[in-house]
Order: sequence, then structure tokens, then C-alpha cells
Amino acid sequence: ALICGGTGGGKTYFLLTIIEALLRTNADLYILDPKNADLADLGTVMGNVYHTKDDMIDCVNAFYEGMVTRSEEMKLHPNYRTGENYAYLGLAPQFLIFDEYVAFMEMLTTKENAAVLNKLKQIVMLGRQAGYFLILACQRPDAKYLGDGIRDQFNFRVALGRMSELGYSMMFGEVDKDFFLKQIKGRGYVDTGNSVISEFYTPLVPKGHDFLKEIGRLSQNRQDGQAACEAKDAGTD
Repeated sequence: ALICGGTGGGKTYFLLTIIEALLRTNADLYILDPKNADLADLGTVMGNVYHTKDDMIDCVNAFYEGMVTRSEEMKLHPNYRTGENYAYLGLAPQFLIFDEYVAFMEMLTTKENAAVLNKLKQIVMLGRQAGYFLILACQRPDAKYLGDGIRDQFNFRVALGRMSELGYSMMFGEVDKDFFLKQIKGRGYVDTGNSVISEFYTPLVPKGHDFLKEIGRLSQNRQDGQAACEAKDAGTD
């Protein structure tokens, strides 16, 4: 998924909504926030949240290596069948969620930039079969940091809030569509992979909803469940 939008467009709330929803599944999440802002705060209530340059590079590398390893191991699984994906084998999906992606890329040297972009491109192109997914969020999908065809590989693209004509063309390509602004937070346009651009509204967040508290509760429940499973396995042994 590629999520773009200017300040106040609802991008952060949409990301938090996605994170909360994924924590209700068996998905494993890795969250990167180079500006050490809203998503970085999640590090107080859950694991695998990073905001420093070196930690984020290490996370991208580990995520990529995990995808490669799983892709190889899937073929050795006794239940493996050609054409079936990770879910058929009962494997948990993995999500790398990147807020302010452009800010991260601007931290990197030219060599680091090329290495990271190469890994992200391979994750987007090859990860679906193994259950490795990338969610990138930025204010504008600059071709400088989404070049070499990577932008076209995102099957779910959302533009939230106010964007320029150039911004829309970066997101959706050159299309014959009139884009207009409505002063509604979380409203924008989406392409779900079929090259049809539709009006889009992010899920409504109830007034007073505390993302940090709810995500912390879900994360704790998950940890308690894992601990219970490990204790049960130890008892069986």
C-alpha cells in the first residue's frame, strides 16, 4: 500500500487504524517512524518500533532477509503446493509499516539509499506470495525515492487531503479525471489495483478513541497469549 497526503489530511490516523486492525489478526508488525513522531510513540506499548537511522536500516534488511528465507522454506514445507501462498501453509503475514518514508530516504547516503530502495522494490514485487507486505506513507510520492518502477507495484494507492495536480499524477499516473477537495479529514482518492480511481474515506475514528491505549491492550493480549502457548508447550514436553 502507498498512502500519501499533506499535513492534516488524516494520514496518521489512517495508519493507526490499520495498525490497530492488524493487531486483531495474527500479523506481525514492524513500524518505522524517522521523524520520531506519532507512530514512534507506539514503542511505549509494543515492540518492533524504530525511529533511528541505523535501527530502521537494520529493520529493512532483516525484513527482506526474512522474506527470502520464508520463500525458500515454503518450498520445503510438506504441504507446499505450487500456486498456493503463505496463508495456505498457516503462516502469519508480516507488515513493514513506514511513516514519513521520504524523510527516512533523505537521511541516507547515496549508497545506503540505493541499497534500501533495491530491497524495498523486491519486497513489493516478490513479498506477496510469502506474506511480506509493505505499507509506505509520505506527503508526496517523489519519483526520486520511488523510482525504478517501484511505485507502479503498489496495488493499493491512496491520496488523502489536499494534493497538487503533480501529486495526483505521481500517485495515479496521467489520468483523465478531475480531482477536487472536500474539507473532510480522511477523505481522498484510491486505486485498488484495477486502475479505476474512486473517492475514498478512511474509517471514522470515534471521538475520544485512544489509539495508544487500545494498541497497548491488544499488544499485551498477544504477549499473554504467546506466553500461555509457550507454557503449555513446556508442560507438554
